[in-house]
Amino acid sequence: MAKKGLLNQYLLQLQHHPLRTKAITAGVLSGISDLVSQKLTGIQKIQLRRLVLKVLFGVLYLGPFGHYLYIVLDKIFKGKRDSKTVAKKVVLEQLTASPWNNLLFMVYYGLVIEGRPWMHVKTKIKKDYPSVQLTAWTFWPVVGWVNHQYMPLQFRVIFHSFIAFGWGIYLNLRARSMALTKAK
Repeated sequence: MAKKGLLNQYLLQLQHHPLRTKAITAGVLSGISDLVSQKLTGIQKIQLRRLVLKVLFGVLYLGPFGHYLYIVLDKIFKGKRDSKTVAKKVVLEQLTASPWNNLLFMVYYGLVIEGRPWMHVKTKIKKDYPSVQLTAWTFWPVVGWVNHQYMPLQFRVIFHSFIAFGWGIYLNLRARSMALTKAK
C-alpha cells in the first residue's frame, strides 16, 4: 500500500510539476549511479563533493534538457509514433543531443568535478571523445527507439534517466578497468 501511495504521489507531482519532477529524478538517479560507481570502483570513502556535483548536473542540466528535448521532438514530428517518424526522431537525437551531451559532460567532469585545467581537459576530450561517442552510438539508438516508440512523453526523461543510471555505472567501471590496465 505504501509503495502504491508513493507511486501515485510521484505521478501526481509529474503531472502538476513535470519539469521539477524530472529534474529531481535525474539528479537523484545521477547521485545513486555515482554512489554505486564509487563503491564498485573501490573508492573506500565516498567522495561527497563529486557526488553533489553529479546530482547538480542531473538536476540543473540532464532533467531540464531532456524535458525540453522530448517536447521539441514531439512538436517537430507532431507526436507521431509510426516507425518512420520514430527513426527520424532517433537519428535527430543521436546527431544533435547525443554528441552535445557527451561533450558537455566530459567538459563538466574534467573542469568542475576533477578540477583540471582547461588544457588537460581539452587533451582528454581530443583523445577520448571519439570512442565515447562511437560507443554511445552503439547503445543509445536502441534506447531512443524504445523511448520514442513506447514511452508516453511525460515518462521519456524518467526512462532515459533510469537507463543512464546503468550507463553511468558501466562507463565508470570501464574507465576504472582502463586505468588499471595502464597501471600494469
